[in-house]
Amino acid sequence: MKKVNIGGVPEHFNLAWYLTLKNGEYKDIGINLRWHDYPGGTGDMCKALRNKDIDIAVILTEGIITDIINGNPSKIVQTFVQSPLIWGIHVAHDSEYKSIEDIKGTKAAISRYGSGSHLMAYINAEKNNWNLEKDLNFEVIKNLEGAVEGLTNGTGDYFLWEKFTTKPLVDNGVFRRIGNCPSPWPCFVIAVRNDFIGSNKDDLDAILKIINNTTREFKDIPSIDKTIANRYKQQIDDVQEWLNLTEWSQELIDENTIMTVQKELYNLNIIPKIVGYNKLVTKL
Repeated sequence: MKKVNIGGVPEHFNLAWYLTLKNGEYKDIGINLRWHDYPGGTGDMCKALRNKDIDIAVILTEGIITDIINGNPSKIVQTFVQSPLIWGIHVAHDSEYKSIEDIKGTKAAISRYGSGSHLMAYINAEKNNWNLEKDLNFEVIKNLEGAVEGLTNGTGDYFLWEKFTTKPLVDNGVFRRIGNCPSPWPCFVIAVRNDFIGSNKDDLDAILKIINNTTREFKDIPSIDKTIANRYKQQIDDVQEWLNLTEWSQELIDENTIMTVQKELYNLNIIPKIVGYNKLVTKL
């Protein structure tokens, strides 16, 4: 049986992978697909792809584009979630900061450099016409658990993370959300190491076929809202709102979207150059 390693964040976006693994659908076709949680997010997964710890990553679009341009030997093979990610902008519950204007020039807690929390801090700063050199400062806190500690003890002042994942912390009075910052493009893609694509195309096609069949029908799974609420400790109303906002994809990301992301990253000085579509994306 062929062993394949895949990584992703332990969040509701990836429940379809868990369900197909639980049902043994990959083993039925001779593939031992091993899922690895990366609570540190995109920066950790980029490192894991480079180190060959994983073959496949379900990863933030802007993060993997940045890392491929910076030398990660991987390609995007498909969009996974078509809708934008809604990033909540959070402060500690007892923080003196009440608005996005209040956090201008303070310290953003980020999981790591190159992560979504890092890149989206730039997007938020640009959106609010901040000076990107003077008004952005960073403190690395590794993951959501680190953010709870960092914001509570004041080593970081604000933290961008997916709105619904952090909602229980807002409800419990750990964080306060002072605004939202949607990503201006489809949020998650599937990226694969180049050497794996070269030698395992049929296995990759088979894996994508299984997950795409599930995401196509995901919202129609009986009581899926209750399953998500129980598994991820969410309120049912929040889950239903998230399901209404979220659209999965089974298609290759298009060239216009790739260029839009790159232009934004380049304008923010996050990437050193804009590259051709085929440097970032491959059609299976």
